Amino acid sequence: MKRAGFTLIELLVVMAIIATLLTLAVPRYFHSIDKSREAALKADLSGMRDAIDKYYGDTGKYPDTLGDLVAKKYLRSIPPDPMTGSNQSWIPVPPDDTGKGGVYDIRSGDKGRDADGTPYADW
Repeated sequence: MKRAGFTLIELLVVMAIIATLLTLAVPRYFHSIDKSREAALKADLSGMRDAIDKYYGDTGKYPDTLGDLVAKKYLRSIPPDPMTGSNQSWIPVPPDDTGKGGVYDIRSGDKGRDADGTPYADW
């Protein structure tokens, strides 16, 4: 009487095929995650910079903190930095004239670099 089942060779062949497919798919997956984080960072920076400019246009000075943008309803909330995952890691850049406020521009707090080698903090 013959038993139904798979032989060891058949299982090894299937495992080899799965491993080959994974070696092709996994690097593409992680690369796409990095690209989506970079796209989210660009969008967040653009939105916050636009809110800073509108604040300056309305009040004649820059906000003292990012919290001022939320308090005055220019932003609903401070978005988390997609690279660090925290909304506390943003680096505010003050204007040359400190009497005009405290946040002239905003930068990412991540120390990493994009695919071109540009630091995220320089975007």
